[in-house]
Amino acid sequence: MAELKVDISELKVEGGDVIKELADFIKEKTGVKVETTTSEIVVKSDKEAISKPYLRVLLRKFLHKTDLKDYFKVIGSKENTFLVKEKKATEEEG
Repeated sequence: MAELKVDISELKVEGGDVIKELADFIKEKTGVKVETTTSEIVVKSDKEAISKPYLRVLLRKFLHKTDLKDYFKVIGSKENTFLVKEKKATEEEG
């Protein structure tokens, strides 16, 4: 059984259940089992493993779809783990 993890400990947004939406988004796009805990999402596939690049694309698409791409980014951390990390606040040049 292949297993990929997404660290979502920094993915906190007021007034919305973003973590549940992300889990549902991954499940809808891949059709695999998705488990959530308070700090991570675990994607488990029995048959074909979901590739790491594809999961990264899905995470980025979700951030874009929910207008969070300006605040969060997806980085690969450990071997089978991604991290959804809050971007550092920068002053906008005007």
